[in-house]
Amino acid sequence: MSDLQFEISQRPDFAILTVDLEQGQRIFAEPSAMAAMDPTITLKAGFKGGLKKTLGRALGGESLIINTFTADRGPGEVVFAPGAPGDAIHYELDRNTLYIQRGAFMCHSDGVELTGKWQGAKGFFSGKGLVLLKASGEGDIFFNSYGAILEIDVEDEYIVDTGYVVAFEDTLHYDVTTVPGMKVGGKLKTFFFGGEGLVVRFSGQGRVWVQTRAVNPFLTWVFPYRPQPSNN
Repeated sequence: MSDLQFEISQRPDFAILTVDLEQGQRIFAEPSAMAAMDPTITLKAGFKGGLKKTLGRALGGESLIINTFTADRGPGEVVFAPGAPGDAIHYELDRNTLYIQRGAFMCHSDGVELTGKWQGAKGFFSGKGLVLLKASGEGDIFFNSYGAILEIDVEDEYIVDTGYVVAFEDTLHYDVTTVPGMKVGGKLKTFFFGGEGLVVRFSGQGRVWVQTRAVNPFLTWVFPYRPQPSNN
């Protein structure tokens, strides 16, 4: 069990994470994630894990800089707020690996290593870039989504649209493919004009976290309502 004291509130629309640090405890977070903190907490910004891991995080859509919050002047509280309106999830690593979509990382405790993992064509065609974030080790990690988060226990196979995958355990095998049953002639048409077609097919046993909203469909919906330049 985790020895980190925390609470996730205001779920699932505007989740915030409150972490209570004991004397000497620390937590590592993405820049701009901190909303408030006690004066007993010291903030230090810098690189973490060497050049290779730092560049890996950057390729995975995260900042080169990691903020370290340390309770070095007594116990204290730190409040973290994700950038996107949505949910937040706690996951406890126990010498296993969790893969997270780019932009979903919030913070992690000591004992967790966060870097990027090259995914080749899988990552490219999934629309998430060529690198996923890879969290491993022992400790706590928190990640967030756009919209609420559904936790799915996969026991055989499960299919998720590429834009809705938040995170998944490394016990799952995955392939990026087209929607099952789609004819060859319709695949390119659907991909380029229909906004559908590419999905992630998970197999094996493990958990996958799915968000209930995606950015691109929202932008498509809001686009007609954008302010128009005046001809006058």
